[in-house]
Amino acid sequence: MNICAAARPWLRIPGRGEKMRYAETGFNLEIDLSRGSIEKVETDPKMVELHIGGHGTAVKELWDRVPPDVEPFSPDNLLIFSAGLLHGTPVPGANRTVVNSFSPQTNLSSHSLMGGFFGPELKHAGYDKIILRGKAPDLVYLWINNDKVEIRDATHLRGKGCTETGDLLKKELGDSRVQVAAIGPAGEHRVYMASIDHGHSSAARGVGVSMGDKRVKAIAVRGTKDIHVARPAELFELCIRIRKECVDSPYCGDWMAVDEDDSFHHDNFAWGNSRVRRKGFWSKELEERWRSLKYDHMDRQTGCYNCPKKCRNVISWPGRRRYGYKCFGKDTYHIASLQELDFSYEILGIAQEYGLDSYSTPQVIAFALELLEAGILKDKDFPGMPSDVRGRFYYILDKIVHREGIGDVLANGIYWAARQIGNGAEAFDHNTTKKFEQIPIKLGKVNPVFFLMLATGEKMAITQIEGSFPQDPLPTREQREEFVRNWVSAADDKFKQWYLEWEKRDQITNEKACAICDWNEAMHYIDDSTGICGFLSSFRAQFGGATPFHMNNIPHILSLATGIEFDKAAVWQIFQRNRTLVRANNVRRGLRRKDERPPEDHWAVRDEEREQKLLSDYYEFKGWTKEGIPTKETLNKLGLDYVSEDFIKRGILTESGGNHAKETPSGKAKE
Repeated sequence: MNICAAARPWLRIPGRGEKMRYAETGFNLEIDLSRGSIEKVETDPKMVELHIGGHGTAVKELWDRVPPDVEPFSPDNLLIFSAGLLHGTPVPGANRTVVNSFSPQTNLSSHSLMGGFFGPELKHAGYDKIILRGKAPDLVYLWINNDKVEIRDATHLRGKGCTETGDLLKKELGDSRVQVAAIGPAGEHRVYMASIDHGHSSAARGVGVSMGDKRVKAIAVRGTKDIHVARPAELFELCIRIRKECVDSPYCGDWMAVDEDDSFHHDNFAWGNSRVRRKGFWSKELEERWRSLKYDHMDRQTGCYNCPKKCRNVISWPGRRRYGYKCFGKDTYHIASLQELDFSYEILGIAQEYGLDSYSTPQVIAFALELLEAGILKDKDFPGMPSDVRGRFYYILDKIVHREGIGDVLANGIYWAARQIGNGAEAFDHNTTKKFEQIPIKLGKVNPVFFLMLATGEKMAITQIEGSFPQDPLPTREQREEFVRNWVSAADDKFKQWYLEWEKRDQITNEKACAICDWNEAMHYIDDSTGICGFLSSFRAQFGGATPFHMNNIPHILSLATGIEFDKAAVWQIFQRNRTLVRANNVRRGLRRKDERPPEDHWAVRDEEREQKLLSDYYEFKGWTKEGIPTKETLNKLGLDYVSEDFIKRGILTESGGNHAKETPSGKAKE
């Protein structure tokens, strides 16, 4: 195949004596907001072999540069925007931008993702990461136009919504192709549930509040540079096949964008303050009514950079700015308020402009109203609040965003609000793990794999951990056999055999549960380093099994893109290294076994002895101590000897490799 560089911008012939960097740009953009300094810093090419990129290399930056005594609201905390290693290459669906920091809500690692076009645009501008430290003296935005980078005044954008900010900056900069990531008023007021919005794709879970704390209103990026890959002809031919598979397959993309049967969420998730299950709520009549509501108000469906799937529904609701949503985000407000879909459509546009996470915020509001009903909060705490539930949601939403009155307390999330309010409010905090609101699913019997993911996961949401192995066994052996026949994404044949033998949710051995949990996490960690969307990979395999990306083909794709020979064993070890480094960051900040408890009422039937044995077995499987600390042997085997040395120096591990008797509690960041 004859390919010219002009026709294929990711093909480049290196000059004499020049060392080529493939897939990555080889440069990070370092911005110190306190000093107003901007530096373009060349990165170590060995990092690709050790961590791939994206989330993996961001975690390494946090370890190296943010010691555990640095509080999340300190100027020395970092906020890192990372493009994935495969962003800007021909690989379809490689578009997830990773945002990392340390969260003031948990004092632990904060990890979030957003789709769209931001990460690839950053790569085309010539950077793999934007690393922010310090704090601006007042509100600013960053303008990145290839090699021209400026810190600009943003006081004229104060109080503006996320989408409005993006529109204003595109007009101000005179280019509609500029990609903007922005916070709304919630981020400006350091609300813990604040998100960073980019074209209706949001990065939440602790990063929006960090961006607001650094007084960065927005980042605007325009890039026109080439991105180069090592074996372009082979990669391009492979990507054509993968793209066709994405188009043809029903087993990838967000099925909720097109499937109107949402019975699982509504019949199994807990409504109100994650309290009430409404079994049998869903009906065909309701489905048809909501289908009409959706299509009567939907402008179109859109997708992300270099992806043929259209996962985002764009809604025009009367009296509201047009907005987009995907997945479970359309359900959260009406489930929390015990209303119907029309309320979610009505309030989502406002909440998104405020820059609020749609998973945690509705739970916080429902928590406040339950405290009012219980008499723990009083009418005087809500002066002028309407009597109807929809009016109350708007009222509390506005108070939270502006940190006014009781909203100033609620803006810290349920865990901290319950403890600030006191008087028994702690008992109403029943859906948080590691101080963060979880998906409000309340089931009967414990699924051992989901117990492990909820207890030990460090990405703050189960949706960023689950996905490669199904949530439940199909009812009959014949159905499971059919699933297994199409399960091309299975990382090992043992997973197929285990699924065939699995009959009841709670009946699976600890050995199998540990390995399945590990595989689920592996795929997310690899996706988050490459930039591949989980709806084409890690999250989607549980529904159908035949995803375009999986552990069996990603190593080859990485080899073609980078020129480095990756195989499955090497990629799996990189996952283990990245996962263990996240753990190490959190252990250094005080995370211990006592913190790893799913919500007490997450399942109706609990067995403390069995759960603790499962947790112990998982720690042993991972090579961690009984306190959940990676051992010296585990760390050194993964090339993380610098971590074991740090742990021994701090007294977290002993010279023999076991954990020190001393425990450090995980606490809230100091205000």
